Amino acid sequence: MTRQRLGSVAALLVLAADQASKAWILYGLNLPVRQDVPLFWWLDLTMVWNHGITFGIFNGESRVGSWILIVVALVVVALLWGWLRRAESLLAAAALGAIAGGAIGNILDRLRFGAVVDFIHAHAFGYSWYVFNIADAAIVCGVGVLVLDGLRRREHGAAGKDAQGGA
Repeated sequence: MTRQRLGSVAALLVLAADQASKAWILYGLNLPVRQDVPLFWWLDLTMVWNHGITFGIFNGESRVGSWILIVVALVVVALLWGWLRRAESLLAAAALGAIAGGAIGNILDRLRFGAVVDFIHAHAFGYSWYVFNIADAAIVCGVGVLVLDGLRRREHGAAGKDAQGGA
């Protein structure tokens, strides 16, 4: 499988999982009415309409602000597709696809609802994490994989240069 195809498949899988989970949260579970459903002592489904970006930064309910975030996200997705075409590893291609799929999922929310549907709330021992969704998790995990892949490639590149008598 080519890197570009793998990235596209990853993007489609993340997008499908994200949108299916949000449809179930909104229309199956009816979380906007229920507001909070405890699952485990450390995890709830909690309805949050995120009008901002990651972790609620720039949280404002302005339609203009929402459109600015949509345009910025579309530019980021376009840059990710350009990067995907040049991805040096299958792991990087899958990570880039996951990030793009997550970004597209959140863009669709903004277009449909004017806000992103967030619903996963992890908490334990008096600590609480921000409420997030499948798209957000894919974006964060994708970035983490890109960082680890870059570090791994850098170590192997440096080891290869040392073995060949380079710096």
